[in-house]
Amino acid sequence: MARVVVVGAGVAGLGTALFAARDGHDVVLIERDDTPMPADPRDAFNWNRRGAPQVRHSHAFLARLRNLLRDRHPDVLSRLLAAGATEMDFIEMLPEGMDHTRQPGDSELVALACRRTTFEWVLRSVAVGEQAVDFRHGAGVTGLRVDGSDVAGSDADGSAIAGPEGAGSGSVPRVVGVELEDGSVVDGDIVVLAGGRRMSVPSLLSPIGVTIPEEVEDTGIVYLSRFFVLADGKDYPAQVGPVGGDLGYLKYAVFSGDNRTFSVTFAVGTDDTQLRRQLVDPEAFIRVAAALPATQAFVEPGRAHAMTEVEVMGGLLNRRYTYLDADGAPLVLGLHGVGDAHTCTNPLYGRGCSLGMVQAQSLVDTISELGLDHAERSRAYEAASDAEITPWYRASVAQDRMSRQAAASAAGTADQIPEVADPAPIVGTNGNEASETAADVTSAEFMRSLLRDGLFPAMRVDPVVLRAFLRMFNLLEPPDSLMTNMEVIGRVMTVYQDRENRAPEPSLGPDREGLIAQAALA
Repeated sequence: MARVVVVGAGVAGLGTALFAARDGHDVVLIERDDTPMPADPRDAFNWNRRGAPQVRHSHAFLARLRNLLRDRHPDVLSRLLAAGATEMDFIEMLPEGMDHTRQPGDSELVALACRRTTFEWVLRSVAVGEQAVDFRHGAGVTGLRVDGSDVAGSDADGSAIAGPEGAGSGSVPRVVGVELEDGSVVDGDIVVLAGGRRMSVPSLLSPIGVTIPEEVEDTGIVYLSRFFVLADGKDYPAQVGPVGGDLGYLKYAVFSGDNRTFSVTFAVGTDDTQLRRQLVDPEAFIRVAAALPATQAFVEPGRAHAMTEVEVMGGLLNRRYTYLDADGAPLVLGLHGVGDAHTCTNPLYGRGCSLGMVQAQSLVDTISELGLDHAERSRAYEAASDAEITPWYRASVAQDRMSRQAAASAAGTADQIPEVADPAPIVGTNGNEASETAADVTSAEFMRSLLRDGLFPAMRVDPVVLRAFLRMFNLLEPPDSLMTNMEVIGRVMTVYQDRENRAPEPSLGPDREGLIAQAALA
């Protein structure tokens, strides 16, 4: 059994600590924030989590995550339900008139409605309750220790602390612990970085002679969220599957939470300062939600009370660190990244927590199987991450590029889409690599047309297409599964080819000028 040091007590870090402890490993869990446990989910919503500013934004806990807990950690699922989380059975939410007869696999199409703070509160309660977990909070990690060396890290101002001369030169450094802000040292057989999207992995590794490759692409959006609680005697509006959409200039989504809560999130382009200024105003936020058919019922008078002002989050990136070299050999031994310290994607798609927990379980399974064979363990873990996590990173990058193309096309600036310096390859719908240039706009417009006039109408009437979409949305099938399933393609194309004989698709909302005018109403 190994001594595992986990840096960061967010969802991925807590999952790693819990799973490792249950597999018989000794765990030291380190959290920079001084965050004593709240008493209950209500207090947890006001948790001071400065290291994770996204905790009071919308989160999704998809079926892949719920099934992981059901199958391997059923007590955690039970604790979540006891804390007020609810299960969302997508088959029970099928449209009226569609056959609700259960099919093989339908039992997997169940997600969790829960706030991030409640999920993290339950997960921490369970993790720190494990006898093998030593939880330390209030002191962050400043550097890494390498085999046979003194501390190597960085000062508070970011300047390097010298490690041993030649550390990492001619050999691959092996990390054997961390140094904390208070000067103490925590030794371990394995160090797991789980510090979230704000953790700079290259800055930690550079002082020990490791350069970690990094793929980064801005999502191009700013995220604005507001939480609500249902009024006494009121219930959620009826819905069919996930509530979300894209107007080109504005994305929107509604996320159900625990204890009769929900959140509404908007995403606008980083350069759309006019719309962003309006959405920051709480009353204008409500007027915008009331102007969109999909969100209107959630903010109708008397249904719910606002719990927060408008929370804003920028600097949203798709980012991926590569821990192996071009030949597949580890760049560093004894250290792994998990969650956003390995791969982070646009939070608007709601995949982060679910992928982080899946990856945490994968890492612990690899540790338990391969023990302290550091090189083989690194290769096996990265191979698993490439299979389970990287496709969703590529899909997020592709979706964001298509959204930027749509916005540019609507604004008449498609020919001004900037070249991306050394763009990260993304897998297109035909399985080939694609990069974002003005020449891609035509194919992107066709894909939007196929979604608008083929996939989305088919989902309203065809249970085969809807199930396929829900399985992909819930991470039960890979992101390209809709485009590789010939039965689904045939059904979608049948609907698409009949588009001229159907009534126009209902409007998702007004154009930008109309929405801004409604948002500005006093």
